[in-house]
Amino acid sequence: MNSALLIIFAAMALALFLGIRARPGKGMSLEQWAVGGRGFGTAIVFLLMAGEIYTTFVFLGGSGYAYGHGGAAYYMIGYGSLCFVLSYWLLPPIWRYAKQRGLISQPDFFAAKYSSPMLGVFVAIVGIVALIPYLVLQLKGLGIIVTVASYSALSSTQGVWIGATVVAVYVALSGVHGSAWTSVVKDILVMGVAVFLGLYLPFHYYGGVGQMFAAIEEAKPGFLALSSRGESPVWLVSTVLLSTLGFYMWPHMFMATYTAKREEVLRRNAYVLPIYQLMLLFIFFVGFAAVLRIPGLKGTEIDLALLKISMATFDPWFVGVIGAAGVLTAIVPGSMILMTASTLLANNVYRVARPGASKEHIAASARWIAPLIMLAAVFFTLQGGQTIVSLLLMAYALVTQLFPVLVASLMRNNPVTRPAAFASIIVGEATVAAVSLTKSTIAQLFPFLPDALKDLNVGIVALVLNVITLVIVTLLTRRATDEARSGATAL
Repeated sequence: MNSALLIIFAAMALALFLGIRARPGKGMSLEQWAVGGRGFGTAIVFLLMAGEIYTTFVFLGGSGYAYGHGGAAYYMIGYGSLCFVLSYWLLPPIWRYAKQRGLISQPDFFAAKYSSPMLGVFVAIVGIVALIPYLVLQLKGLGIIVTVASYSALSSTQGVWIGATVVAVYVALSGVHGSAWTSVVKDILVMGVAVFLGLYLPFHYYGGVGQMFAAIEEAKPGFLALSSRGESPVWLVSTVLLSTLGFYMWPHMFMATYTAKREEVLRRNAYVLPIYQLMLLFIFFVGFAAVLRIPGLKGTEIDLALLKISMATFDPWFVGVIGAAGVLTAIVPGSMILMTASTLLANNVYRVARPGASKEHIAASARWIAPLIMLAAVFFTLQGGQTIVSLLLMAYALVTQLFPVLVASLMRNNPVTRPAAFASIIVGEATVAAVSLTKSTIAQLFPFLPDALKDLNVGIVALVLNVITLVIVTLLTRRATDEARSGATAL
């Protein structure tokens, strides 16, 4: 067994130990299991939310996107900062409402705001559909990291099964407490590795960051800038906007809000987390450093840029450290995604189907649904297929369609009716599905638009139709809804 594999196994063992160790002394009610009894302070909420952000998509995909797409990669820094600014105003009222009513999940919030359990079921289904491919992404990334960083001592399939087992065990036992504890180790290790690689590699191979960019520009002119078409400034702005609005619509990010002890915790995190985004720059520097040193990676191979240049530069034991950091970027977010999907299925689908079930029964169901969901995710990970790829591309745009209805619900006098909430989300989700599955572009859908607008993110189309539907159906059903409420008040 090589040294790299030993270090990777040690990271997995530590994650499992910390995850299980988080359980003793805490009763595992659903509230305790899913949202930590709403008792987390600023530091833990910070690490928990940061742990949700820095997944294998950032660790491998961020460096890979910089390697393969150049300047377009900086869209991640744009939306990753703006969403935290938005959270300063968005999250505290969500937290207060959830605290007052003892809400557990994102669908609970929508169901309570619109007095509709079925809307909660619908939102839960949307969330699960979006979360499963996101979990598959973590497992795929984990498999790649294990097999490459271990110098093929373990296959990708073996890595997936080992990682999935670790996550499923400690999620079933400890819930969000396990995720919080492992987030501490994960963030320290990932930050250390990212900053070191982002500084060392440019200086080692080019003599500095500026010299690295100069060498890339000389070898590939225009690579570091946005394109005039495709990944253009219009594409970047629309993608940043869509991603900013959708960031906290992810069910696991929404639920992480509930874990805070006080609403001030969320405001403090709102002005600290954008600083944490600077770590992305170092991840990008790694990808840029590999452009000239590890040429020729194409297609999905660009995600190997970080690992390939690390293996060409360092001894196996340090590659193991890098692999350990990468493994934790899959395990920690994967645990939150798994826990959230289990909660949605148990609390917002199963409980509605069995209204007489006790709280204890629902809590136990959520814990034991987790391994079943993980088995399904492992199956899709190992089988692959275009369906999962399509779902993954749709996932972000799917959850963003909840944003207009959420914002309306936070108004003092919510003008949106229940039928309008249903209709707008349905129209938005159907548009996302149709556009994504047919791989349509703005240029294909609206050929008459000026060239400058043809690079808009197609998710914007769904969001616009969503809002138009919300307004029209509200106007059509407002009177009937007001009359029904007046009649109920008179009775």
